[in-house]
Amino acid sequence: DPQVIVDTGLSQSLVLTVILPVTNLSVQVLAYTAAGDGPWTEAVPVSLADAGTPDRRVFSWYWWYVVMAVTVAMVCAVCFIVMVTQLRKKAIRYGEAFEPMIERRGDLVVHYRVKKSYSRRTNEATLSSLGISEDLREKLRDVMVDQRCLALGKTLGEGEFGSVMEGQLNQNQFILKVAVKTMKISICTRSEMEDFLCEAVCMKEFDHPNVMRLLGVCLQSNESEAFPSPVVILPYMKHGDLHSFLVMSRLGEQPTEMPVQTLLKFMIDIARGMEYLSQKNFIHRDLATRNCMLNEDMGVCVADFGLSRKLYSGDYYRQGSAGKLPVKWIALESLADNVYTLHSDVWSFGVTMWEISTRGQTPYPGIENAEIYDYLLQGHRLKQPPHCTPMLYQLMSECWHTEPKLRPSFQSLRQSLEELLAGFSPAPETGEHLYMNLREEEEASGLKQACGMGCWEAEGQRPQRTEMRSEASSGYRYVMVPLDAATEHTECNRFTSVRHEVTDPLIEGEVEEERVIINL
Repeated sequence: DPQVIVDTGLSQSLVLTVILPVTNLSVQVLAYTAAGDGPWTEAVPVSLADAGTPDRRVFSWYWWYVVMAVTVAMVCAVCFIVMVTQLRKKAIRYGEAFEPMIERRGDLVVHYRVKKSYSRRTNEATLSSLGISEDLREKLRDVMVDQRCLALGKTLGEGEFGSVMEGQLNQNQFILKVAVKTMKISICTRSEMEDFLCEAVCMKEFDHPNVMRLLGVCLQSNESEAFPSPVVILPYMKHGDLHSFLVMSRLGEQPTEMPVQTLLKFMIDIARGMEYLSQKNFIHRDLATRNCMLNEDMGVCVADFGLSRKLYSGDYYRQGSAGKLPVKWIALESLADNVYTLHSDVWSFGVTMWEISTRGQTPYPGIENAEIYDYLLQGHRLKQPPHCTPMLYQLMSECWHTEPKLRPSFQSLRQSLEELLAGFSPAPETGEHLYMNLREEEEASGLKQACGMGCWEAEGQRPQRTEMRSEASSGYRYVMVPLDAATEHTECNRFTSVRHEVTDPLIEGEVEEERVIINL
């Protein structure tokens, strides 16, 4: 048998590595000195399992340094990516909104600059987060405006469920002053939000000088809300809504009188707008002076295709299980069967003409919303306003015919009103005008735009002028003819006053309306 002798020197242990396969293995040990070798020990058999332990490689600190360096580099890269992502999100949301600049006086002034570019992919993702239908998203796609192109300003009016704000829209390097209608998304349901967007979509096809047109729809992100809030962008109307304008013409600092020609032009503008909508088979369902806007040229635009019920909630009444309805403007058949047609819009136009003739008074004074249907069913209608010609009141009465098909069309109404206007001499030119600018007082007192008010005062109980202006202030600038100037042209500026025999207590109440206080 082969033998291998290994000299271990002074070591007390030895590790033997067996490379070749062996069937049996034995170990013997002897000691040697300078005097000679000692005897061998007896052979000790060793099995292969006990032949020895595997070789243990010595650990290298070089590889440990490499692992640590790679780990640190990965952590730094992740931190950098997270930081860049957060900065990008902030830039998308605010778009480098503020730029500090030093004026010549040395004051630090912050100017707002609107970003002009946007990503349609971002809009699509935001629309998807609203949870609206695919059909509605498709209709909104071509009217979406990125929020970086829209800068919101001060609030022009606010109601329970929404508000109107002044804004600036960046369109191809041009800044356009706009009005922005918003919803208080926190208290509105998802279906109400979808209705809000549907009403905006229906406006995008309108193109008429007397119909409000849609500029766009924007989604404003809010960190406190789960999803963005939709806003509707409309042209800015310098003089606000027609109802507030008419109320202010009666309740300003000075008594004022508006020429009859101006009132008739308001009616004609509305009739033209409604004629255009009727030709498109569009049913408004909520025509009233509060839903008509005055532009810079004093032209009237039919507007607010449903949004006004969010802002003027006091004029709406919930009937049964239906939603809130403006019952004092709704046709008899609509109250009975909840059916709306072009003929029911004609009924509402008659009430709107009555509002203009009375310069913003509330229809059916003293009659509760819940009593309107029975009141109309008994044959009662709005009474002839003071200073209203019989021909004009006859035109109103035709709009309130019980049989819808017997009511005149908007084309017929527009022609009749134009004939009435042609019968008056041109409105007199006066060098003296009354300018009422309520913006500064409104900002000082924090008052919001009034949505409407009663217009009856008792003798000796006329409120303070400042209080009256506060209640009626709408934040717009109005130009009106003073009463003393208008009275010089009574023959051509006023409707002929016609008083009927008073047999109904309700009529008596209207005759004495200047001696009665009615709280609305």
